Amino acid sequence: QVQLVESGGGLVQPGGSLGLSCAASGIIFSNYLMRWYRQAPGQQRELVAAISNGGTMRYSDSVKGRFFISRDSGKKAVYLQMNNLKPEDTAVYYCNAVLGTVEYWGQGTQVTVSS
Repeated sequence: QVQLVESGGGLVQPGGSLGLSCAASGIIFSNYLMRWYRQAPGQQRELVAAISNGGTMRYSDSVKGRFFISRDSGKKAVYLQMNNLKPEDTAVYYCNAVLGTVEYWGQGTQVTVSS
């Protein structure tokens, strides 16, 4: 059974930092492209960051320079370090694993940026 379990969400003030984790099980983690998406109320889910199994990273323009994605194959985990958070970063953040046409999602974790 494949599971992606996110953790680390919460409430943070503007300008603050937060780190998200996603623990994977049931997959050969090192084979998968790992991604973080987010979805704000009333908006479409958008890609935030991605990291290939070779470690190549890419980011959406809205988070470039503030968010950093990393992965640990030994722990089968992917991380998202979020710095200088803004109210517009408020969303549910989802972990996503992709290999060809096979795709898995986590249940999401809420991030709220508010004073």
